[in-house]
Amino acid sequence: PPPKTASRATFKLLGLTPEHQAQAIESRISSLNGVLAASLSLSSSLAKVNYVTSVITTKEIAQELQTMGFNVESAVRIGVDGMHCQSCVQSIEGQIGPLSGVLHIQVSLQDSAALIVYRPLLVTQQELKDKIEDMGFSATLPTDDPPGQDISYWRRDITDSSIHTVTIWIVGMTCNSCVQSIEGRISQMTGVKSIVVSLKEEKGTITFDPSLTEPEKLRAAIEDMGFDNETFFSTDAIVPLHEKSRPVGSGPSNLSVQQLPSKAGVSNGAGPQATSGSEIKVQKCFICVLGMTCASCVANIERNLLKHKGIITVLVSLMAGKAEVKYDSEVINAAAVTQLIEDLGFRATLTEDNAVTHGKVDLTITGMTCASCVHNIESKLTATKGILGASVALATNKAQVQFDPEVLGARDIIKIIQGLGFEASLVKAGFKNNLDHTEEIRQWKSSFLLSLVFGLPAMGLMIYMMVMDSQHQEHGGSMPEEQNLLPGLSLLNLAFFLLCTPVQIFGGRYFYIQAYRSLKHRIANMDVLIVLATSIAYIYSCVVLIVAMAERASQSPITFFDTPPMLFVFIALGRWLEHVAKVKTSENVKPTLIVPTQLVTVSAFVRFSEEQVVVELVQRGDIVKVVPGGKFPVDGKVIDGSSMADESLITGEPMPVSKKVGSLVIAGSINAHGALLVEATHVGADTTLSQIVKLVEEAQTSKAPIQQFADRLSGYFVPFIMIVSVLTLVAWLAIGFVDFDIVKENFPGYNQNISKTEVIVRFAFQASITVLSIACPCSLGLATPTAVMVGTGVGAQNGILIKGGEPLEMAHKIRVVMFDKTGTITNGVPRVTRVLVLWEMARMPLRKILAVVGTAEASSEHPLGMAVAKHCKEELGSSVLGYCQDFQAVPGCGISCRVSSVEHLLQQQSECHGFNPHTGEPLSYAVLIGNREWMRRNGHHIVADVDAAMSSHETKGQTAILVAIDGVLCAMLAIADTVKAEAALAVHTLNSRGIEVVMITGDNRRTAKAIAAQVGIRKVFAEVLPSHKVAKVQELQEKGLRVAMVGDGVNDSPALARADVGIAIGTGTDVAIEAADIVLIRNDLLDVVASIELSKKTVRRIRINFVFALIYNLLGIPIAAGVFMPVGLVLQPWMGSAAMAASSVSVVLSSLLLKMYKKTSTELHEVRARGQMRSLRSSQISTHLGLDGQRRSPALPARAREQLSQSSAVPPAPSSQGPSINSVQGQQDRYSLLDDLNV
Repeated sequence: PPPKTASRATFKLLGLTPEHQAQAIESRISSLNGVLAASLSLSSSLAKVNYVTSVITTKEIAQELQTMGFNVESAVRIGVDGMHCQSCVQSIEGQIGPLSGVLHIQVSLQDSAALIVYRPLLVTQQELKDKIEDMGFSATLPTDDPPGQDISYWRRDITDSSIHTVTIWIVGMTCNSCVQSIEGRISQMTGVKSIVVSLKEEKGTITFDPSLTEPEKLRAAIEDMGFDNETFFSTDAIVPLHEKSRPVGSGPSNLSVQQLPSKAGVSNGAGPQATSGSEIKVQKCFICVLGMTCASCVANIERNLLKHKGIITVLVSLMAGKAEVKYDSEVINAAAVTQLIEDLGFRATLTEDNAVTHGKVDLTITGMTCASCVHNIESKLTATKGILGASVALATNKAQVQFDPEVLGARDIIKIIQGLGFEASLVKAGFKNNLDHTEEIRQWKSSFLLSLVFGLPAMGLMIYMMVMDSQHQEHGGSMPEEQNLLPGLSLLNLAFFLLCTPVQIFGGRYFYIQAYRSLKHRIANMDVLIVLATSIAYIYSCVVLIVAMAERASQSPITFFDTPPMLFVFIALGRWLEHVAKVKTSENVKPTLIVPTQLVTVSAFVRFSEEQVVVELVQRGDIVKVVPGGKFPVDGKVIDGSSMADESLITGEPMPVSKKVGSLVIAGSINAHGALLVEATHVGADTTLSQIVKLVEEAQTSKAPIQQFADRLSGYFVPFIMIVSVLTLVAWLAIGFVDFDIVKENFPGYNQNISKTEVIVRFAFQASITVLSIACPCSLGLATPTAVMVGTGVGAQNGILIKGGEPLEMAHKIRVVMFDKTGTITNGVPRVTRVLVLWEMARMPLRKILAVVGTAEASSEHPLGMAVAKHCKEELGSSVLGYCQDFQAVPGCGISCRVSSVEHLLQQQSECHGFNPHTGEPLSYAVLIGNREWMRRNGHHIVADVDAAMSSHETKGQTAILVAIDGVLCAMLAIADTVKAEAALAVHTLNSRGIEVVMITGDNRRTAKAIAAQVGIRKVFAEVLPSHKVAKVQELQEKGLRVAMVGDGVNDSPALARADVGIAIGTGTDVAIEAADIVLIRNDLLDVVASIELSKKTVRRIRINFVFALIYNLLGIPIAAGVFMPVGLVLQPWMGSAAMAASSVSVVLSSLLLKMYKKTSTELHEVRARGQMRSLRSSQISTHLGLDGQRRSPALPARAREQLSQSSAVPPAPSSQGPSINSVQGQQDRYSLLDDLNV
């Protein structure tokens, strides 16, 4: 067998005949430097070559075989990780298949591999691997050639008979920049082999594969760039693009429309049709598409639909799960389009056919003076093609216009109005914020203040009554007969009546509204109890006072006029404080939910002009220029330029994404360092960011309101009091008729003239209503708000902002906590995790490497480069590095530069004196930093153990880069988004309390699993969209579980809003903070545990408060019911008031005891977890992908199990990286030569 540093490649020699001497060919190949052995089979035309990868490449071997007169093919089996549906398979085959040099490709989802037959002289294995990785998948090259059975896929005859050529006339090109733009854009299209554009002849000649694209698509692509293209011809026929003739002087004059087939014949590339000269009947349909999980699915649907005859345009929105398809109704119908999508493996439902999109815009128009102005604007607008209706109001200076967005847009409408001499602008539409409590705060504040104005004097009179009655009961107490204004009406009762009536009518208005709504839904909540108590107290008091006056009683009766003001003061205060608590956390947060109103530059290719427009006026199809550092204002497709984009705002993933021609961009993400031209595909409410905001709003409105403990208690308390009241009434009626003397003795002001029955009934009703009046304590309304106010205050002191009482009451019930990965469990920024010094290759000390690398990366704008520079500065203890010149950055590869003046960073000056001893010039170093491909391009061979070390880090979801100084590989750096220090402890603590912990992330399975293993999470959902996160939360809630979601990004916000308790990291986005119920200011995951702890303490305190609120009043109920009358204990007027005051004070003091809460310290958590925390193995983690929750088994494939059984020292590993890791583990002696620094 070949040594570990060698590889084997198999070549197919086309043109090999039995006459050839196999031995001569073998000896010639074997003579090449680096080739260990070669064997040739004349029957199969296959040559197998064992070679040393660090000495010779497959391309060099293929060149030697070609000089011997053979055409050479090769095959490679590339491991592909990250595929999770058939759409991904078709996407890879569709992208790789058309590449120059690729003869055949077959992708297997089951085996996670791609078998590619290629020409090694035109394309290399590494280029194929990089192309697959550019599509967002993880690719791994094998160390050996494909197994024998795979060779059968090699094609025998490769012909170019399927290649077609087409010429397109292009009008509007003015310079070579136009030529380059067209060639650059069209050459990137699937199926295009080559393109040559002539500025002088105003035409472009395109060679393409008709099985992958068609002339109509090519023509449409050029037209989309802003150029006019009239007619084109192919090698077989000349075909018109429009029914008008070509302008004079713009091309051959002998072309006539009559000789040519119709456009319908062009769209499918099928040649002339019988229906020559007929018009295309364009219709549009909308199709709901389920099962899409990534951008690859979108590209697959768009690409495959466009291959079919009659399909004109396809636009798919991943977030909305919707496809917009324009088609020729003469060729295909909407049902057939739906079926085509289903045939691709997605679930498709036709939602709207023959759809006419009605756009609507509201405008503010200034400059109108009379009805004539209105008429002018309306008549001009309605006469414009594409405008369906216009209504202008002179009084409000507003206009509402309905239009067809396929024909024109809001910007065009504004220009029409401005052309008439008026100024027009869009009416600003604010974001619907469901957390806005301004109106509620205003209502309860006014209710409280009104109740307080009348309530304070009522409280004073109540205290006076209590004192006087207790001291002078025998002299009439607070209501002596001589102070009666009228018989039966005392001065005190009149004062009570005048103070109570305004509060009852105006102060309690909102309580009555809320109670009415509750009763309509047959629910008895706190508001019903309050309204019942105050209404009964007020009506009873009025009735007994009127009866006393009618009977001209000498003693004014006992009334309960003091109850409503007291109740309304306390409860309105509680409600006001509750709503203030809800908005306190949002005061300092200004949400930036949509890209802020800004000017964006819209370019026009044909006119080569630019104009600044506000982002709301950007229309689909506009070309938007995005400068470095700017935000992408719309979703779109890059048509010119290359850059990196920070999409962490949307996806939550910290690593920037490469953007080049054809790449999709997301509104709200940030352009890094290159200017881009972007064609807008989704604008306004259709952008991904707007769709996420819509999800947040839907989640907030659909979330079932949490029934507060007070409302639940009231649900039982109201019926209980009503039953006791009725029982009291029935009991006294029975007692009165059985033994009238008991009633006679206790009836105040008994009059012989009143009939016995009337006395019994009046006494029974008085006892019954007295029970109702005393039963409802005002402190019941204070029990929750006071505890919540203290609880939120204590939380804020501990770095936990809690929005109101609902999350506090819910958090202790949580049974599942779902964590986002990036920025939540991890720090969200890349950091250097390891520096591996290759000591046997370059005898260079670590400090010198850090000085040189840090200086080089200090000039980089790439997040990985900035992470490396930061690490080097920290390790060197210096913020000032050396001097860098000739800096060059190649996107997707790495950097090169020259570094000097690093001597002051080296501790031992004897290592380097700073000058070249031979020339006397300052020392400088040629530096290369980047990936494998960058090193290979610059002539560096990567030995097997270094490659394996890199692969082992990549298996864990880390990025490995190489460093070469002065032409020698000297170090490898591993960079990753590191796990927060407290993450594992927080997860363990939650698990120990019986709470299940789940991780849900949009990142790939491999990285998610590696992070979960470090922190001890056993269940992982990977590669999920924001809408899928909401679905996962709902799925768990439907099982009866209470779910908390912890996240920090815009993509987490819908799930945060939908969860029973949404917990946002304080360093997260404004959208997430707005959507969440709890915000962790200190970015500490142990605060999740503290939130649940505080919730338990607060709920316990609320329950104790209810005990204090009810105990005095429940003791008063039997007295009011007359149970103790036989022993002489009768309800005195002051007793109800005293019970009210005592319960209120008790509740407030009880709530203040919450201030003694102290958050459990990290040290105590660590002591409790000591010896129990450990990282998980891969086999202990269940991983589910996408929305369908398809589980990926953690078990090893058969081949890896065989290797494992041979060497117990080799740990389990994913199959895609197995061989690389094994080679490292099998060579531990080599690692002894490496200076391995774990950082």
